[in-house]
Amino acid sequence: MKRPGDGNHWRIRGFGLLFVLAFVAVASRAWYLQIHCRDQWLKRAENQHQKVIPLTPQRGAIYDRNGEELALSIEVDSIYVNPYQVKDVAATARRLAPLVGMREKAVWAKLGSKRRFVWLKRQVSPVESRRVRSLKLPGIHFIKEHKRYYPNGSLGAQVIGFTGLDPHGLEGLELAYDSVVLGEGGYLITERDNLGRGIAGDEGAVNGASNGGSLYLTLDKNIQYIAEKELAAAVKALQARAGTVVVLDPQTGAVLAMASQPDFNPNAFNRYGPQNYRNRAVADAFEPGSTLKTFLLAAALDKGVVGPKDRVYCEKGSYRVGGKEIHDHHPYGWLTVGEVLKYSSNIGAAKIGKALERKRFYRALRDFGFGSRTGIGLPGEAEGKLRPPEDWFEVDLAAISFGQGMTATPLQIATAMAAIANGGYLMRPYIVERVVDGYGQTVESHGPSIVRRVISERTADTVRRMLEMAVEKGGTGTLAAVPGFKVAGKTGTAQKVDPVAGGYAVDRYVASFVGFVPAEEPKLVILVLIDEPKGKSYGGLVAAPVFSRIASQALAQLKVAPKRPVRDRRLRPLPQLARNRMPALPVASVAGGSDGAPLMPDFTGMSYRQVLQTMERTGLNVSLRGSGRVVEQFPLPGRAVPLGSETWVRLSQPFGQNL
Repeated sequence: MKRPGDGNHWRIRGFGLLFVLAFVAVASRAWYLQIHCRDQWLKRAENQHQKVIPLTPQRGAIYDRNGEELALSIEVDSIYVNPYQVKDVAATARRLAPLVGMREKAVWAKLGSKRRFVWLKRQVSPVESRRVRSLKLPGIHFIKEHKRYYPNGSLGAQVIGFTGLDPHGLEGLELAYDSVVLGEGGYLITERDNLGRGIAGDEGAVNGASNGGSLYLTLDKNIQYIAEKELAAAVKALQARAGTVVVLDPQTGAVLAMASQPDFNPNAFNRYGPQNYRNRAVADAFEPGSTLKTFLLAAALDKGVVGPKDRVYCEKGSYRVGGKEIHDHHPYGWLTVGEVLKYSSNIGAAKIGKALERKRFYRALRDFGFGSRTGIGLPGEAEGKLRPPEDWFEVDLAAISFGQGMTATPLQIATAMAAIANGGYLMRPYIVERVVDGYGQTVESHGPSIVRRVISERTADTVRRMLEMAVEKGGTGTLAAVPGFKVAGKTGTAQKVDPVAGGYAVDRYVASFVGFVPAEEPKLVILVLIDEPKGKSYGGLVAAPVFSRIASQALAQLKVAPKRPVRDRRLRPLPQLARNRMPALPVASVAGGSDGAPLMPDFTGMSYRQVLQTMERTGLNVSLRGSGRVVEQFPLPGRAVPLGSETWVRLSQPFGQNL
């Protein structure tokens, strides 16, 4: 029998169970949201009250071999706007526009945006920042960012390259080492209220930034300046299309200078065209012309095909090969092997190439590094063109013997010449000496690296003596002589291919000179290339004088003392073109004393660059010690400078930039 109240009892238990289940569900959900999903919800809450804006990362610096800055990142102001804080859009736009160099309509559009963070202008100049700050306009804020700056302007521009606003590297080493040099980009945090309105002060909080690595190069800033100065002067005087200079240490393969014309200023790279950005030393391949005879003779001598005293009949200036006529500039008869190089006989070279045979000649050229990249690590490096010997006809073998029918980069030519200078070793050229991370630790280093032995030391010494003959009286490179030093080198003049008509152009040449100095103990290998000079086109007349001028100043910079009497301390002038047309750059003489000796100028307080400019103007060779500004000199100002005597200035580094 059912007792009264039994139904209510079960209903109460049922409701109780439902409440328990509901409590467990709520508690479980609360645990899930507050404990398990805590970080996720905190992040969402922060996103509602904070605005995160990525900022440009700070790049590491780039230094030359002496620790001089070539590229660095500096702190500059960037201006941003919170449009919701701007009280009078029209008046604010009218006042801001002229100060930041923008059109009033463009500023108005930014101030009228519906967003709460808008960049007005990034990486402004100190003057712009100071003027805008002085207005104290509501809604206008500032944040520090890092801007890439090149303190030496165009110096080494094609090697160093430049960056964009990001700031990712776009050219040169900035591009090649972008992942190393680029640091971690920080981010700006601004606070917002529950309606999304900014509540931060003028400066937001920056977090997450870290410095990038730094590069230490083999470039010598002062030698780089000398190379660029002389190359620019030659290209201008000769009305040439372009020019290139490469300076190497032949013992190590270190690149001391690499200059190209036309150049550009990486601080304002957008004002120039892509042709200015080209590092022609590695990116442009050209027919080397007679400079290749150096490596032909080295291979022939090393293989025993010819001996130093052997003689070659040069057919009185005309020789037919494979249905083509080969000519010399002068009608030579019998010449020794050394004289073939000295007088640069095409016919003599063609006959030696035929004796060497195509396969051995091809292997020798490959051993010298032609037809393959050097591996220097610069972007855009060309490998040149060297066809396999199976594709050579008889006329091809003859043409390649005197440097036509194949192409090479200026760096390949300079590297191959370095193998002659150092006794027969092909060194791998390098331009980055070490990479240092943001904590100062070296993470990558480069040094001298032997690729292979190309020729014997005996052969290298024999070729060196022949190259000395080419710069002595009667040779094609006499204008490359450097007072006080023996020079070994070879001229080159090559016709350029006409891409439209085909064949070789009759009025377009590449003139070059490559050599090393001092010849007996080489410290420098220098290649000078002038592309399409007007008037004179021979390498001995066009490029050789530039070699002389660069070598004279670079040796003084390296404090290499002359071993021969110095008869003329003036720098060799550039070649003159046609009379009454384009004169050579003048080299002024210093007023002499009673004995005719030049007088020492007053260098006191001058910067390094001013000293070099004075050297160029006066014709004096002065040894520079240190950096900064001149604090001491010898001889004293106004004193006579005896020929062959030591002349120097000592500089002490001041605050700020001195070049």
